[in-house]
Amino acid sequence: MKKGIYFIMSAVLAFVFSSCAPKPMGALDPSYFSTNPNPLQENGGKVVATVTGKFPPKYFDKKTVVVVTPVLKTSTGVEYKGTPVSYQGEKIQGNNQQISYELGGTFTQQVAFDYKPDMAKSELFLQFSATRGKKTYEIPSVKVADGVIATATLAAANSDNLNSPIVPDKFQRIIQEKQDANIMFLIQQANLRPKELKQAALLDLIKRIKEAQDSANLKVYDFGLHSFASPDGGLKINEPLSLKREKNTKTYLDKQMKKLKADVNLDATYTAEDWDGFKNLMEASNIQDKEVILRVLSMYDNAPDQRMAEIKDLAAVYKTIAKDILPQLRRSKVSLIMDVIGKSDEQISQLAQNDPSKLTVEELLYAATLTNDPAQKAAIYQKVIDIYPNDMRGYNNLGTLDFNKGDYAEAGRLFAKALAIEPNSPQANYNMAIIALAQGDAAKAQQYLGNAGNLGGNDVNQALGIIYLQQGDYDKAKAAFGDAATNNAAIAQIMTKDYSAARNTLNNVKTPDGETNYLLAVVGARTNDRQLVYDSMRKAVAANADWGKKAMTDAEFAKYLTDSDFMNIIK
Repeated sequence: MKKGIYFIMSAVLAFVFSSCAPKPMGALDPSYFSTNPNPLQENGGKVVATVTGKFPPKYFDKKTVVVVTPVLKTSTGVEYKGTPVSYQGEKIQGNNQQISYELGGTFTQQVAFDYKPDMAKSELFLQFSATRGKKTYEIPSVKVADGVIATATLAAANSDNLNSPIVPDKFQRIIQEKQDANIMFLIQQANLRPKELKQAALLDLIKRIKEAQDSANLKVYDFGLHSFASPDGGLKINEPLSLKREKNTKTYLDKQMKKLKADVNLDATYTAEDWDGFKNLMEASNIQDKEVILRVLSMYDNAPDQRMAEIKDLAAVYKTIAKDILPQLRRSKVSLIMDVIGKSDEQISQLAQNDPSKLTVEELLYAATLTNDPAQKAAIYQKVIDIYPNDMRGYNNLGTLDFNKGDYAEAGRLFAKALAIEPNSPQANYNMAIIALAQGDAAKAQQYLGNAGNLGGNDVNQALGIIYLQQGDYDKAKAAFGDAATNNAAIAQIMTKDYSAARNTLNNVKTPDGETNYLLAVVGARTNDRQLVYDSMRKAVAANADWGKKAMTDAEFAKYLTDSDFMNIIK
């Protein structure tokens, strides 16, 4: 009997205690939560959002701790978990945000994930794990956001958007050579002395003119004569003296040209008093008190006779001037400029193919510019590397061809070799920067661009624009691209919500492709221009069916996935 009473009392007590135990916290209404932005958005390789939620009144148990974990679930079943945050009831001792049972409470939670391509089609949930004492249970999770917009990741560091610059050749088909010879005269004399006419400089000059007569690669560009008198004799003496020196020298040179049967025009002139020559020689001399002489020259700039009188008054100095300076001014200066004509384009092209060792490095590099065939260019640049291995241009220029083909690994190897030879090359540094961009390393790209400053121009700005896009700094990207009509520039405008500018940019892309039209469809979706979405997506899919597949998972077009017309276009 007693035993029966014991069991009855135990059952009653169990019922009483179980009826007094708190009920688990139930499901939360999705209307309690909002997420900004929604859909989520990739920025600089991150997916960052702010979730605001609330626990309603008479909900949060006073002795319970709730851990809230953001979870991004992809359409393929992959889950990415964010940083959990804990919230506690009023009777819990701890440092977490406290939630009132009677009043409820709101909370704000930051969500951050490293972006992965499979996040494009996904949903963001909050998972709730409640613990009361030793008992833990799950509160139903709540969906708080849809998908991840990743339009900025369409920015491409490829040859469609970036120019990989060569280091140009320095080839000059015509190189000018200059020769001078001075025929010296005695004071106040104009006769040509045999000694002066036999000097090597004059004989070599005349010989060079003769060589031009016999060579198709030499041509006289300019043949000139300028005769002078020193300024010590005064204008009355020096004017006719310098004129006579000019005539005598010209007569001699004309006879020499006649002997050579050279059809060369000799331009002859004279200067009565060579004050400029006097000043130059004085400045270069070590003559004592030369500064005094130079001041005299500047003081009497328009009075040459007064100048010389003042100089002659400096008797001790003038003796040195008369001995060392003035004799050098009594001369006829004969000048020859000769055009040395290099190989023709046809000759260079043939030698580049058949006997490149007979070409200079400048000629061989120039040969690559004479063909539009990438394979022929590559063959020529390889010959530059083989014959001139210490010239960085062969490596750099061959690398540009690999970059244009999309072979970034080989291009990077060649650019690195070029940079090893010439570390300060703007082109090689820039090319290494765009390789880093193509491989997604914006930090390294920025480092190389810092060394490519001397390159200047639009190339650096386009690369900087891509870096800023990859970093999520869209305003800077937009400014860097400027007026460029490229897909990348349009992406920056889309991300800064300048849709009118983006549409104009895309309509002016020089060679529009599938991406161009896909981006136009994005503009249409964001501006509720349904017809633009249809027309542009149709062109994008026609260019490449993969754009239709992308649209299926792109949050930009989430609201169109129930549109039969749109679905017919992308399927």
